[in-house]
Amino acid sequence: MNAPRPDLPTVTVCRGCCCGTTKKRPGVDHAARLDSLRALLGDRATLRVTDCLGPCERSDVVVVSPSPTARRSGARPVWLGRLNGRHESSAIADWVHAGGPGVAELPESLRRATFRPTSTAVQV
Repeated sequence: MNAPRPDLPTVTVCRGCCCGTTKKRPGVDHAARLDSLRALLGDRATLRVTDCLGPCERSDVVVVSPSPTARRSGARPVWLGRLNGRHESSAIADWVHAGGPGVAELPESLRRATFRPTSTAVQV
């Protein structure tokens, strides 16, 4: 896990009991998708890979947290679930490159994936 970099968004990728496993999502190359996201984000965000975030019914889960400046302006993390397609990594990276939560509008292609976590989800 990388330490958060000053004034960059953070992308947290769940790789716990359900997310990122072929047990829950057979036929998805989770390692390749993570490598792709890492490459697409480059140095424009901090990428964290973490254990279970909680909402297993929505695997695969990614949380995009705003930069510290955007957070101070009121932006909050955006939870995305059921990210099992091939194009979500590109959409996330494009959004983060544009500034991410609180700076750039969420891409239309990711709107269906947003959700509010329950109180049992890990807060990031």
